[in-house]
Amino acid sequence: MASRSADPNAAPTLRERLSALGLSPNKALGQNFLHDRAIVRRIADSARIEPGEVVLEIGPGLGILTEELATRAERVVAVELDVRLAGRLPSVMPANVEIVEADALEIDPAKLAGPRFVVVANLPYSSGTAIVRHLQEAQPPPRALTVMLQREVAERMAAAPPNMSNLAVGVQFYGAPKVLFRVGGGAFAPAPRVESAVIRIVSCPPPLPRESHAAFFRVVNAGFGQKRKQLANALSSGLFLPRDAVLLALERAGVPPTERAERLSVADWVRLCQAFDGAAG
Repeated sequence: MASRSADPNAAPTLRERLSALGLSPNKALGQNFLHDRAIVRRIADSARIEPGEVVLEIGPGLGILTEELATRAERVVAVELDVRLAGRLPSVMPANVEIVEADALEIDPAKLAGPRFVVVANLPYSSGTAIVRHLQEAQPPPRALTVMLQREVAERMAAAPPNMSNLAVGVQFYGAPKVLFRVGGGAFAPAPRVESAVIRIVSCPPPLPRESHAAFFRVVNAGFGQKRKQLANALSSGLFLPRDAVLLALERAGVPPTERAERLSVADWVRLCQAFDGAAG
């Protein structure tokens, strides 16, 4: 479809949309509905949707962002956990929008959206990191994810040494993240007490084969399991390995045993994982 923005003057207000659906925010699900259409257009612009592309949206809420995405994409598949929204949204959505009632952590993204798709979403604060991980691990993964999260979480995902975390390593193992802009609480109803940020993650081929991913994350989680310890001690404790074996792997990887986990890049962790594999062999 042709790329164009919805006319904000003709679009329904938040109150009108809630009235049309006969709904109110569900506190139990942590719902904060995005209603600022300037922010909506900025998110859609940032997604860089290509002609003929399918958009997978997680948590469409009242469908404000969904409507904008529908003007730019061939098709929008919106996954909604709230049974009330999933049942009533189709009545107010464009024809190229499909609403799927499901838990985003249990879906097969490619099965819903096809082999080439992008993710655009205002993710719930409580499960946003888990959803990003699930989407990045999809086969095939989305071309890119443009998602809104709590600002601190987005910034941690895009961190660089010496401020890495296991979250940053996990996200950057599968893609290249960049925080694009911040969003204040006034863009939502009800307004959250924390600031949000939009982050774009372009998918990249992981640096290790799929059968090595579990071993890679075991090493990473062990390294970050006791952050106050030097890496040699943290890995020995977390992997239940003799210190001598850990020291040998660190030497092979070119990582000082006195280093701290937050100072290592993804490339450092990859070398370390391969060094442990070599030591085991």
